[in-house]
Amino acid sequence: MAKTAQQPVLVIMGVSGSGKSTVAGVLSGRLGWDLAEGDDLHPEANVAKMQAGHALSDEDRWPWLEIIADWIKERTAAGKPGIITCSALKKRYRDVLRGEGVVFVFLQGSKDKISDRLASRHGHFMPASLLESQFDALEAPTEDENHISLCVSASPAEEADEIIERLGLEAQTAHAVGGAA
Repeated sequence: MAKTAQQPVLVIMGVSGSGKSTVAGVLSGRLGWDLAEGDDLHPEANVAKMQAGHALSDEDRWPWLEIIADWIKERTAAGKPGIITCSALKKRYRDVLRGEGVVFVFLQGSKDKISDRLASRHGHFMPASLLESQFDALEAPTEDENHISLCVSASPAEEADEIIERLGLEAQTAHAVGGAA
């Protein structure tokens, strides 16, 4: 993973149910960085399609990815760190998001583990029935992408600690000392 001259913008990525939102929230609290939930940036038509149990096509995703890319570019242009969640399942999707100062944090887990997590999740528009399509589309980041990979076997707090440590980031003093998030 390449180091960046400024604090990075982290793209917390992985299939639905991998813990992106939870880990991103813990990281944001510990680092004091801006946080955007990629799911909140989906056009209404995308949300309706997923709620109806239909996987998004590449054509459906492009406008959403451009919105996320704009959020990232605003921060990197201003030299500000940030955290955004996005499934970023395919390399061509990440190509739209990548840039100087962008680090992908790939939360990966077995289909069984993620399926168990989805079964206990309530109130999200992404039904568990679409998990198979997410794993089918998933292309893990490659060596030419600025990323770290993390197995989702620990608690979100422990995963956030590992991300902070592996990227050499500094948590805010109150969170680092107290350990609370």
